[in-house]
Amino acid sequence: MNDCIFCKIIAGEIPSAKVYEDDEVLMFKDIAPIAKIHILCVPKEHFAYLSELNAARAAWLGRTLKKIGKMKDELGLGDGYRLVINQGENAGQSVHHLHIHILGGETLPWGK
Repeated sequence: MNDCIFCKIIAGEIPSAKVYEDDEVLMFKDIAPIAKIHILCVPKEHFAYLSELNAARAAWLGRTLKKIGKMKDELGLGDGYRLVINQGENAGQSVHHLHIHILGGETLPWGK
């Protein structure tokens, strides 16, 4: 996607505060954090919605969730964390490239 900001970050065209990277995923600090720790976890393959999951993407999601769980301590999330995947405009999805918000580092409020 030529106009996707996350694709441009993955390609290195836009700088980011990288936290982790491998062949499948890039994790970087959110530029507008809503928690003490706010990391975005982005697949290197462009797709926007969970409804676009196929077998390979579903396997990626499983591996990624497992990876986040294993990395919790090194990410500073040992006391707990929240994962959020916004889907669509009404849910607050502003970048239409699937991404997981990893939130923590403090007690998080519940609700809207």
